[in-house]
Amino acid sequence: MNLEDKLSGWTGPSSSTEQDKQDRTERMIRQAIESHEPFNNCSLKIYAKGSYANNTNVRADSDVDIAVECTDVLYWEESEKGSYTPGKPYEGVWTPSKLRAEILSAMKAKFPGQVDSSGSTAIQINSNSARVDADVVPCFSYQYHMSDGARYGTKIFKTDGTSIVNYPNQQMENGIAKNKRTGSAYKKGARLLKRIENAMAKDETFRELPSFFMECLAYNCPDTVFSHSTWTECLRAMLYHIWVSLQGDELDSGRWVEVNECFYLFHSGQKWTREDGREFSKVAWNYFGFK
Repeated sequence: MNLEDKLSGWTGPSSSTEQDKQDRTERMIRQAIESHEPFNNCSLKIYAKGSYANNTNVRADSDVDIAVECTDVLYWEESEKGSYTPGKPYEGVWTPSKLRAEILSAMKAKFPGQVDSSGSTAIQINSNSARVDADVVPCFSYQYHMSDGARYGTKIFKTDGTSIVNYPNQQMENGIAKNKRTGSAYKKGARLLKRIENAMAKDETFRELPSFFMECLAYNCPDTVFSHSTWTECLRAMLYHIWVSLQGDELDSGRWVEVNECFYLFHSGQKWTREDGREFSKVAWNYFGFK
């Protein structure tokens, strides 16, 4: 197989068999939540997020992320005092600990012996022959208010006492928009980078990096990078842009963003650095013998 055929093959989504397993996993988790009696008086939104929902997942990263969002409770913050006038304080029973406990109970009833609750953020459902691994994430509705409007996301309370904010809708909308602008090439390019990262990690050519980071590297490439007629040239353009743009510090070349465009891609709280992106592109360039 020549390089172009190999790269073209790596741009595709999970196989239909893997997709069926992912869909079945999501459906069973939804059934478990909807049939759990304590949730009868709780307003919940249950939805997939991450690479599975955004159609940028590949076989090696085929787990499913499912958010269970309690919309009865709204958490909010403001960029400056007076940006938001809150309504009546919530006086119900749904605290972070209770939401997590009831979701855990529902998962154990549906998947006996296959639930791992040791993680601080998600409740993991282990895979079997008919399902993929799944992370079920308890969360609440969240708003961040600014003088010119608000961002709507979710707030996740971790068992270690900390919390994080996610913007899954913005990630999905921005990914769809970029994919349309690039003639469906962006998501293929994101999957290509993920498969390259998996391949290089497997044969120990380079250290393992998060799948979402690969997606963000692709997202920060200009739309024109995806306009080449072959995937060989497209990959060369992606890797070159990543390498050149991540030289120096944040202020030298402009700040990159996550796909949601609500957070910067590089800051002290991230699991990756500018050097990770720069070195990944260099090693991948040499991996394929580009000149």
